[in-house]
Formats: sequence, C-alpha cells, structure tokens
Amino acid sequence: MKEHRQAKILEIIRCRPVETQEELCEQLNREGFCVTQATVSRDIRELKLTKISQGDGKKVYVALNDRGEDEGSGRYHRVFRDSVLSVDMAQNILVLRTVSGMAMAVALAVDTMDCPEVVGSIAGDDTVMCAVRSAEEAAALVDRFRKLLA
Repeated sequence: MKEHRQAKILEIIRCRPVETQEELCEQLNREGFCVTQATVSRDIRELKLTKISQGDGKKVYVALNDRGEDEGSGRYHRVFRDSVLSVDMAQNILVLRTVSGMAMAVALAVDTMDCPEVVGSIAGDDTVMCAVRSAEEAAALVDRFRKLLA
C-alpha cells in the first residue's frame, strides 16, 4: 500500500504543481487514499521530495533521486537556463547572478548536475556562490555553465 501511495504522490507532483502537504493530502484523498498530513510528511521525506521556486514565486514539490538524475533534472536545467543572468569566477569561487528570487532554485539545479568539483554552494535572493576545489576546475565549470546558457 505504501509503495502504491508513494507512486501516486510522484504521479501527482509530476502532473500538477503542489505547494503544500495539505494540498497533497487532499489530492491523495480524492484518489482514494486515506492519509493524514503526518503520513504525507513521512512520504515526502522518504521520497526525497524538495521544493523549487517557479517563475511566479510559488514553490512546488519536485522529486529527485539520490543524484538528481530523474526526469526532473530536465526541469532543473530549464530553471538554470531561464534564471541565470551571468556566470563569473573569483579564483575558486563561482558567482552566478540570477533573476530576483531564483537563486535557491539555481543552487538546487547546480546540485542536481554532475559537478563533483563543487564543494558546496550558498544562495541569496539573486546570487549563488559555489566553492570549487581549484581555480582550474572553476574555469572549466564557468565554460560549461556558459555553454548551458548559450
């Protein structure tokens, strides 16, 4: 039953935007699953769902597997392309300027990309800073990100 319910959760969030756990509970109840918010909360944690900002400022649930390489990764590439205004570097720090309010979504997009050279990232409102292992790797990553934007 749990696997069936979790599969339905994934189906729901792929088909329509879901902003809250309560909204997800309502959808599941309409689909014939008798769930509480606590059950949905556990499912969200087990499924490793996360929220990303949409262009209109709303945050919706999306699914990622351990490496972020599911069909949602295409969505993250779109978020990256649509939101990043510029890519620059200062030694081993990448600085990504974004559309206002989209830095967190861009940081998540970077996290879903295969970038083992990125040690970590910090997002503000319109800026993402990524610590990269070396200046050489940072320069290569700048080129890679700029190609994504082209």
